[in-house]
Amino acid sequence: MPLPEIPLITEKLLAAKKAKGLSFVDLEQIVGRDEVWLAAVFYRQASASEEEANKIVTALGLDASVIKELMSYPAKGLGDVVPTDPLIYRFYEIMQVYGMPIKEIIHEKFGDGIMSAIDFTLDIEKEEDPKGDRVKVIMNGKFLPYKKW
Repeated sequence: MPLPEIPLITEKLLAAKKAKGLSFVDLEQIVGRDEVWLAAVFYRQASASEEEANKIVTALGLDASVIKELMSYPAKGLGDVVPTDPLIYRFYEIMQVYGMPIKEIIHEKFGDGIMSAIDFTLDIEKEEDPKGDRVKVIMNGKFLPYKKW
C-alpha cells in the first residue's frame, strides 16, 4: 500500500521552502523551534501557535490564509499501511526486529510503563564516518509508569 496522500498544504509549504532555498535548520533559526518539529508541522503532524505560524508564513513568503491551517489540529499517523517509502520503511522494520527487545529493556530499567510521545524530543544528526556517513536518531521521551488503582 502507498503512503497516505500528502496534504495540499504540505505541498505548498515544501514548494515555498524550496523556492526560498531554505532548509529546516534555517527555519529553526527563524521560528525558534527544532527542525524535526517544524517538519512535523509541514506534514500536519503537529500544530503551530499563531506566532509560530506567522513566522513560518513570513519566512516562506506565503499568504496569511495559510496561518489558520498551520494552527489547526493535525490528524497524526500514517494510517493502516505498511510504509513503502524505503527510508520510512526502515523505521518500521527496526520496530519489527527490535521493538520487543527495546520494550523489554525499557521495562527492566524503568518498570511497567511507556515512553511518552507527547513529552518527547527527536533529533537527527549526521555523523561523519570514513566508511560512510551515519544517521544518528535520538529519541528522548519522558517515562510514564502505568498507574495502579
